[in-house]
This record gives sequence, structure tokens and C-alpha cells, in this order.
Amino acid sequence: MSDFEKTFDGDEPVRVNKWLAQSGVCSRREAEGLITSGTVFIDGEKVEDAGRKILPGQTLTLNRKGAETLSSKRTIMLNKPVGFVSATPEEDQIPAIRLLTNENRVGKGAPVRGNDSLAPVGRLDQDSRGLLILSDDGTVAKGVIGPDADLEKEYIVRIRGKITGKKMALLREGLELDGRKLKPARVTGIADQTLRFVLREGRNRQIRRMCDLVELRVIDLVRVRIGALKLGGLKEGCWKELRSHEIEALLRNPSLEELRGKGPENKR
Repeated sequence: MSDFEKTFDGDEPVRVNKWLAQSGVCSRREAEGLITSGTVFIDGEKVEDAGRKILPGQTLTLNRKGAETLSSKRTIMLNKPVGFVSATPEEDQIPAIRLLTNENRVGKGAPVRGNDSLAPVGRLDQDSRGLLILSDDGTVAKGVIGPDADLEKEYIVRIRGKITGKKMALLREGLELDGRKLKPARVTGIADQTLRFVLREGRNRQIRRMCDLVELRVIDLVRVRIGALKLGGLKEGCWKELRSHEIEALLRNPSLEELRGKGPENKR
């Protein structure tokens, strides 16, 4: 009957539309549309009330029509090389979406066609490389770059210039850009002339401008993580379709302990 099935493992009943949104399955409005169209079932019973709550241990399924509606949404992770732009290209610039070819794809996934409405979710400038998300799913965009988003972004940055304790302290907390104080950042040295930056905001060319303020020059910058989503072994220039559990983890924004394998989510 169904191509989609998910069991609720929470402790307290929660509205179906809220749970699906929190899980990264779809937005609340999209969940309400699925319910209205008669495609949502809980333990085999059709859900007809948008305010219906799902109970711990119950299983939600979608019929074929509902599953096809969900599967039309796509979210992709790309390892962007230097020289490609994530934003709308100007003049001779090359948009990163051109890398989404069959030859560059890792794992299963449908081809990306010219009329697909995949858009970059967050900035990664032309001189930087690494993890870039592209999606046509509004739930993903809101969760990653929306006004209430609070996902960590992790970068490995190679620096030219003398790194001092004072400069590190300023990078961590104390700098301003465009007249506004930056949020505290986690900045640590991991090798000779190489720093790890973990940010919770994404000002335009933020790390490069931060380094400029303390007389350091960025010579290489790679984004390796957004929230729970890690670049891992994905080769430069390649892309992969994200699976539902990867999107769910990304939007749930697990704690640092969970990401390091110490939290309860990693003991199942």
C-alpha cells in the first residue's frame, strides 16, 4: 500500500503535521495537504483531521500518491570545487549546478535536468570549496538558512600570517562586521597554519573578512560540515542525493555529543 513508513518514537503525543515537519519529511503546510488529500494513515487508519496526534509507537504511512508527492522533493549534497559559484552567476562565472551530471553522481539518484528548480541553500563563495546543499524543498531551506536556523557550519582553513593568542581570542569573540558584533565562534588550531572554524551564522565571506581584521590571509577554505551533515569521503566535484534519514538528522540539529557518537541517538 505504501512507499513511505515511519514509526513515532517520541515520549508524548504530537500533532502529525508538527512531527513530520520536525523530522524533515515535509513542511506543516505540506503535511496538512497530504492529510486533506487522504494519503496519510496511522496504524492503517486514514487520518482525516489535520489536528490528529500520533502516539508513541504508532506507525504513519503514506499511500502511493502521498509517497510520490514526497519523492518529488530533492535535496543534494555537492563537494564544490574552487571556481564555481553557488549564487546566481555573473558574466563568465560557472554555477555549481552544472556539476550535477550523471558522471559526477555518487550512489542512486535521478538525473538533474535543466528545468529542475534546485537552489543553493547557503553561501559558498567562488574561492571556497566543500559542502554545498542544493534543494527544491522549502523545509530544508528554512531549517538550514531560515531566520530561526541555528546549525553549526564547520570549516578547515589554511592561513598565511603569524597566528597569535591575541588574534585567536579576537577570532573567537570580539570582532564586528558591517557594524554588527559577530556571534562567538569556535576557532582552534589543528595543524601548522591551519585552523578549524565552527560558526553559527553565515555573513558574506565571513571567515575571510574575520581573518583580514586580524591581519591573516586565507589561502584555502573548505566547508566540511553543516549541522549533522558531513562532507565525508565525497570527492571534489561529485554529488549525492540525500536520503530521508540524512535530511531528518540535518533538520533535527543534534548536539555536539551526538555528533561525536556519545549521545543516545547513536546508541540504537
